[in-house]
Amino acid sequence: MSNTWLVVGLGNPGPDYAGHRHNVGQMALSQLASDIGATFKSHKANALVAEGWVRPGGPKLILAKPNTFMNLSGGPVANLLKFYGIEPLNLIVLHDELDIDFDVVRLKSNGGHGGHNGLRDIIAAIGTNEFDRVRIGIGRPPGRQDAADFVLSNFNSSEREVLPHVLAHVCDAVDMIATEGILAAQQRFNSPA
Repeated sequence: MSNTWLVVGLGNPGPDYAGHRHNVGQMALSQLASDIGATFKSHKANALVAEGWVRPGGPKLILAKPNTFMNLSGGPVANLLKFYGIEPLNLIVLHDELDIDFDVVRLKSNGGHGGHNGLRDIIAAIGTNEFDRVRIGIGRPPGRQDAADFVLSNFNSSEREVLPHVLAHVCDAVDMIATEGILAAQQRFNSPA
């Protein structure tokens, strides 16, 4: 099953959180599901799951949105890896990143959680930090706004105009990681444009 990837979009459940910056990982996952013609269904691992292929004969993608709040994402992720028999090396996590400017996408393999509670919980639950991440820049809060309040706020109108392009970029990054590997994808997506 080495050509099967678990792609997890981090966020908080429910319509009240759907448009928040913190949910941009789930927004990207919804776009990816649409791109590959996959439909989300409830899964016993406490997540919404959709399955599809990048292209005919290409890698299989298991797309998952944990039903838990972001800081409890680890349990569903660990359960899904076990259920599908996927190694953490074939895990891709899509998440928001305060330390990257809005509309910038960066790829990372392995490493710490950088203060991101969703990543922290996944690393604790699966017992390794050796998985790929697609870091979706949301920028720092303006002025003295608290970071926690900022991530739990909606994108502003000018950001919403650019967001579809950002989400398409994330989908391209997942495609490239799954088909060509993280190093090739990093060379393309982490290089200055």
